[in-house]
Amino acid sequence: MDVFRGSHANPLLFCAVLFLIVVLAALSLFIGISNVSPSTLFGSGAEDRAMRVLLISRIPRTAAILLAGSALAIAGLVMQIIVRNRFVEPSTAGTTESASLGFLAVTILAPAWPLMAKMGVSALFALAGTALFLRILRFVPLRDVMLVPLVGIMLGGVIGAITTFFAYRFDLLPSVLAWTMGDFSGVLRGRYELLWIGFAATIMAYIAADRFTVAGMGRDFTTNLGLNYKAVMTLGLVLVSIIASVTLVSVGSIPFLGLIVPNIVSLMVGDNMRITVPWVAALGALFVLICDIVGRLMRYPYEIPIGVVVGVVGSAMFLYLLLRKRGPGA
Repeated sequence: MDVFRGSHANPLLFCAVLFLIVVLAALSLFIGISNVSPSTLFGSGAEDRAMRVLLISRIPRTAAILLAGSALAIAGLVMQIIVRNRFVEPSTAGTTESASLGFLAVTILAPAWPLMAKMGVSALFALAGTALFLRILRFVPLRDVMLVPLVGIMLGGVIGAITTFFAYRFDLLPSVLAWTMGDFSGVLRGRYELLWIGFAATIMAYIAADRFTVAGMGRDFTTNLGLNYKAVMTLGLVLVSIIASVTLVSVGSIPFLGLIVPNIVSLMVGDNMRITVPWVAALGALFVLICDIVGRLMRYPYEIPIGVVVGVVGSAMFLYLLLRKRGPGA
């Protein structure tokens, strides 16, 4: 992996991406069934309907889109560095399915627990599922780079089947469907704030970016530079697990996001994580924002869940990446 390839990113292009995010975020505030527009907001008080819709629904939804998009993209970047494979992210490594199983388990065994405690249990299950995935990889002769995501998808399928079985036994299948289908339509003020924990994990990933970059070059190289390889890997797993569980609890699962965005950024600016983290976070937020706006406008006034839109676009881009790059450097 050429870590220092493309170390000079274009700051003007990055500023253009940020400007586009601001414009689309402002546009997102005025898309919906309720009539919220500058004319209805101008001169209105906090008690007026348009202002209430803006403060209670539209602003929290837009904030959730930006936070979830950037955090999930960063989670995919960290996981790809840990596994040293371009085609791995939480939804192709069993992490998301493990988080769903944990959330189901705590819902069955301790339904009265607060949401923060349920998120903690979900994160522990996500951590255990990701660790199991890495353990399995040690015993699989990986002659082809494509076997790594294949192993993760199979593991996720097994864990998902277990989740479905217990959800069926306890009549919780609709709840599981809601968790596994990413959807921002239910986001309201007071129901998305956990995503700020994912933002904190993103900041941590940026702080530890140099360590992750070195760790991505292998255990021996990392140890020779005086870094604790196991500690860096553990930090990465914890960050990925927290982001996956927080996003699942708040807005559901958004597939392929953590796979396609880091790959696009790698093609643009290289693989140095200190440089790529801001790009991945910005493009992740932009990508989810665009998909959400498309989902809201395609069948207006009805809405297509974000998980469906991102799944369709992401799977097509995933296939393109698979066909484009199948060598050991993928």
